[in-house]
Amino acid sequence: MTELMEGKTVVVTGGTAGVGRETACGLARLGAQVVVVGRDGDRARTAVAELRRDAGNDRVEAVLADLTLKRNVRELAERIAARYGEIHVLINNMGVTRASRMLTPEGIETTFAANVLAPYLLVEGLLPTLIRAAPARIINITGGVPHGSIDLDNLQGERSYVALSHYNQTKLALMAMSYTTAERLRGSGVTLNVAYPGHAYTSINKSLPVSAYPPLARPIVPLLRPLMPILYGHRAAVRASRSSVYLASDPGVADLHGTYINSSCRAVTWPAAVLSQRNRDAVGAICEQLATAPTRSTGQAA
Repeated sequence: MTELMEGKTVVVTGGTAGVGRETACGLARLGAQVVVVGRDGDRARTAVAELRRDAGNDRVEAVLADLTLKRNVRELAERIAARYGEIHVLINNMGVTRASRMLTPEGIETTFAANVLAPYLLVEGLLPTLIRAAPARIINITGGVPHGSIDLDNLQGERSYVALSHYNQTKLALMAMSYTTAERLRGSGVTLNVAYPGHAYTSINKSLPVSAYPPLARPIVPLLRPLMPILYGHRAAVRASRSSVYLASDPGVADLHGTYINSSCRAVTWPAAVLSQRNRDAVGAICEQLATAPTRSTGQAA
C-alpha cells in the first residue's frame, strides 16, 4: 500500500461489486479511507472484508442506501457528513438498468432515478462536506455507448423503452447534468469531471434478457454471451476502474475541471448531445423538478 491518498476520505457509490469495487480497491491501495455505498448488507459486509484484505488497508467501511430513492440519497448525505466530517473525493459510480420500465415508490423511472437524479442529489447533499475538505474532487462515471442522442420527450422512457438504449440515454443525461454542475462549481475548490470506464461484464448486464438489447443486436446476443466473461471479466473490471482512480488520485489532475476523459485516461471532446445547451437546460430542469417535487407512493411497472 502506498500513501498517495493517505489522510483522504473517498466515497464510492456502487462500490460493493464490479467496476465500483475495483475503484474502491485501487484507492484503498493508495492509502485512502474508503466508504463504499451499497444496498445489500450481506454483499456490503463481504465486500468490505475482501477490500481490506486485497488492499492491505483496514480503513474501508460500508454505508447502506437505496440510491433509487431520493429520500434515501438525502439521508445518506446527512449520515456521511455527520460521520466523516470531510469528504475529499466523491465517485458517483453506481449504475442501474431494468429489463422493463419500472417506477420507484416515489414515482420516478428507476434507471433515471439511479443514474441521473441520485448523483445530482448526492452532489447537492455532500457539497458542504466537500467544500470543507477542499481541494476536493467529484467524479461522475458514465457508461454504455458514450454517443447518440438525448430524446427530451422520453427522458424517463415515457414513450418507448428498450433497457440498454435507455441506459445509454441516462448516461448521456448524467454527462449533461455534470457539465452544468461543473460550471456552477468553478471557484468553489471542488472539481468535477466525468470518466468513461470502458466495458466490463458485471452484474448490471449479466442477468438482462435478450429483449433488453436494441432489436438489431438481439440475434447475436446468445452467441456473444459465452465469450463475455472471457473478454470482459475481472481483468476488464480492473481496467475499467483506472480512469476513475486516475481522476481521484493523480496529483497532475488536481486542477482539471469540467473535463470528460476516456478509458485510456485521456481528455476527449464531450459528445454532441452533451454540448447542446438545449439538452443541458432540459436535463437540469427535470433534475430540479424531480428533486423538489413531493413524492408519491407507487411502484408499479408503467
